[in-house]
Amino acid sequence: MKFRNGLDSLLRPEDSVLVLIDHQPYQLTNLNSHDPHMVVNNTTALAKSAKVFGVPTILTSVIAERGGVIFPQVTDVFPGQEVIDRTFINTWEDEKVVDAVKATGRKQLIIAGLWTEICVAMPAIQAAGEGWDVTVITDASGGVSVEAHEVAIQRMIQAGVNMMTWLALAAEWQRDWARLDTAVGLTEVLKQHAVGSGIAYLWEQQLLATPVPKAAG
Repeated sequence: MKFRNGLDSLLRPEDSVLVLIDHQPYQLTNLNSHDPHMVVNNTTALAKSAKVFGVPTILTSVIAERGGVIFPQVTDVFPGQEVIDRTFINTWEDEKVVDAVKATGRKQLIIAGLWTEICVAMPAIQAAGEGWDVTVITDASGGVSVEAHEVAIQRMIQAGVNMMTWLALAAEWQRDWARLDTAVGLTEVLKQHAVGSGIAYLWEQQLLATPVPKAAG
């Protein structure tokens, strides 16, 4: 296996394209590897982060007429954007999705979806075999059981797929807090979705704005 290391292996917003797969009600009802609230939160944070960094994002569902439309928390990030609805279980066999990804001209393919063991693993493994630099965001994905999610991750790692979480990806895209054009937007995402860190940041702002009490005379 080729090791993923060195500066060039880190993800860059200008080279990234994000595909969000099947974040739909049907899949959520049998999500047992994660707290469903957390997956919705993390997927929304991932979508917002992509928007902050100008990363093209493809939204795709499978038979939405029966499985439900993608969560509004996600589609609201990209108002008016077409959601590609498929019949293929394997997203990477749908020409419309693949053509949309290729049209971006980017090679760092980032995937998150429900379920990890099916709708994430199949396209990730196929795309990696076709030469794409594939990363799966594990905490914006989930499976029907902890075992299903973890076995899928192991399987994808063996196929050469990179694993990350949404916050790690956002930090890698940012890379330097001196990049103020994205630092402000990313901070807003952290405040809304990084929970502990976001609340701590707001508390810090509160303390900085609080006058220091005068010593009792």
